[in-house]
Amino acid sequence: MTGSLYTRVVLTFLVSVIGGTILSFLATTWIFQDKLNENLQGSLLDFGQDIVRIYETLPLREAEMLISEMKQLNSYHIRIYKATGQFQSYGELKGQHPFPVTTEQVKKVLDGERVQVNGIDTIFLGLPIKTEMGSIAMFVEPLTSSSTSFLIKFVVTFLICSLLAGSLLILIAAIFLVRPIKKLTEATRLIAAGDFNVKLNIKQKGEIGTLARSFEEMMHDLKQLEQMRREFVANVSHEVQSPLTSISGFAIALKQVDLPDDERSDYLDIIITETARMSKISDSLLKLSLLESQSLQMRLATLSLDEQIRRIIVAIQPQWSARNIQIDLDLQPTQITADYDQLNQVWINIFGNAIKFSEDGARINVTIKQNIKNVDIRISDSGIGILPEDQKRIFDRFFKADRSHSQKYEGSGMGLAIVKQIISLHQGDIRVESEYGRGTTFIVILPITTPTE
Repeated sequence: MTGSLYTRVVLTFLVSVIGGTILSFLATTWIFQDKLNENLQGSLLDFGQDIVRIYETLPLREAEMLISEMKQLNSYHIRIYKATGQFQSYGELKGQHPFPVTTEQVKKVLDGERVQVNGIDTIFLGLPIKTEMGSIAMFVEPLTSSSTSFLIKFVVTFLICSLLAGSLLILIAAIFLVRPIKKLTEATRLIAAGDFNVKLNIKQKGEIGTLARSFEEMMHDLKQLEQMRREFVANVSHEVQSPLTSISGFAIALKQVDLPDDERSDYLDIIITETARMSKISDSLLKLSLLESQSLQMRLATLSLDEQIRRIIVAIQPQWSARNIQIDLDLQPTQITADYDQLNQVWINIFGNAIKFSEDGARINVTIKQNIKNVDIRISDSGIGILPEDQKRIFDRFFKADRSHSQKYEGSGMGLAIVKQIISLHQGDIRVESEYGRGTTFIVILPITTPTE
């Protein structure tokens, strides 16, 4: 129970209020101790001198009668000591113990000296009085009910009221403070159980509101990640199941004894093709996994980017020349530090897509521009384009933007995911600009020098 945030907030408040009030009281008393003593001493001395004048002015019996009827005895206590050792007191102590007066102090006062004891808890005054019956010693002390006792009662009452009012307020405030945190805790349990459709409805501002909105963003990302995971499993199953079905079917067909040789050869070619397709999917998955885990060692070297792109275009010439596709180059000579083999994979995948989705006789434009820190590579085609809602997902694994042409265009949907990871490892960026039915432009931005970390 004491480990809950609600309890800790309340206990922290109570300890802070009690400790702060006590420390403040002690500090204030210490600071104003001299002032308090001065005030008490002044009023005590004035009252004592008034008593002395009464005794010195009036006969002893009248003086004693007048003093016994004084209203000031509610605030002061008087003790009269005679030389014989007898004493008489005036005023009710009201449960307060009188401060002890020593024989030495009585003797001093009888000899005509003034005795004064000062302290925050102890203060009394001894004055000599001459009467017709001889010298007497008078000791006056204030009753704490009018000074120190009142102050203590006031502070204690104030402390209790502060605790009660403050505790009530902090209990109410803690409810509102802890409620959103409890919602976040419950939402965390639901998310851990696989439920991503959690509504927080936390509209607070400040740190709690920022935490709630960050939590909602995280929840949205986790929901998308879970959706991507399910799609990935479904896509892998589909991509693997298709060639397996073909291989299994044609392998069963090959068991026919009277199968003509030409059909047997065709079936074997299909099996070989589907096996190669499965091998390609497996290799792509493995490479993508290595790239995402950053366990693939990069071999950085200085290379001529424009020369690398020219060599790639020459290497894939059979693909574009067979369809009369023209490639226009505007390549600024550029030297960068990068992994040569990984960048080869990037250009092969991007050019392969540009050629695959372009019409026969179309044009593909390639430009390189360089600034102080980065190099900008643009590869534009006039192909079928990409729908706006698909442009955000084309770099996801197994995602195919050409759903309406899925039978026409082959591919596993892994190429651009690999491209994205390779460019990220080079501390670069890749964007796409496309208009459906009008063509697509891939923009690759690479740093001239790739950081080693």
